[in-house]
Amino acid sequence: MTIHVIASSQLKAAKVAGFAFLIAIAIVIFANYGINFRLIVPDNAAETAKNILAQESLFRLGIIAHLIYCISIIVLLTALYIILKPVNQTIAMVTAFLRLIYALMWVYFALNYFIALRIIGKTDYLNVFETDRLLALARLYLSGADAYYVGLLFWSLASTFCSWLLYKSNYIPGILSIFGVITSVWCVFCTIAYLIFPNFGNIVGLGWFDFPMTFFEIALGIWLLFKGLKLPGITQSNLTNQEKVLS
Repeated sequence: MTIHVIASSQLKAAKVAGFAFLIAIAIVIFANYGINFRLIVPDNAAETAKNILAQESLFRLGIIAHLIYCISIIVLLTALYIILKPVNQTIAMVTAFLRLIYALMWVYFALNYFIALRIIGKTDYLNVFETDRLLALARLYLSGADAYYVGLLFWSLASTFCSWLLYKSNYIPGILSIFGVITSVWCVFCTIAYLIFPNFGNIVGLGWFDFPMTFFEIALGIWLLFKGLKLPGITQSNLTNQEKVLS
């Protein structure tokens, strides 16, 4: 008879992953809805430049938030790898790699935002260009929508594999992991469709691509942070005793 045991490292990683899920989502919401969407005006480069120069410190804070978000994703993928490695090491590694690519997309965003800020600030060697051209160029660097949906494909694929491994492991309630698989596959489908057919975004609102999957990751983060991992037939007191033995 095989005795299934959850290692102490997995229990600790579950808490870290739960916290990372929630803090990452909070940071990206703050950066986008609290800063970027307030300062960046669609189809109006001049107004966007005016807003950024008027609140440059806030704009820079948004860039730092992007970098912190990237770090939180790296912490998350490391914790998830520790949790999922015993289930299937190969798929767990692929999942971590996909999420790493997504995380690095936010470094790309941060670099573009710094370049846009330099252009808007009218660095001396840029004075040879007309103001309108500089503003248009800066707005181009601030337009990260297409790059985001490239990154979203990797995020949704990572979430799909992660949800599937969680379903196979029974570490979390089956209904939650199934919900994760469904919402992640939906996001993969929508993202691919949008990248091939841009008008797909008019049929299905862009926000509905990743919102269900984001809701799943919030629920998963809350579960991992407060409930942790559990196998069928093993009580929480058993897990506590196992953790003490394995520590």
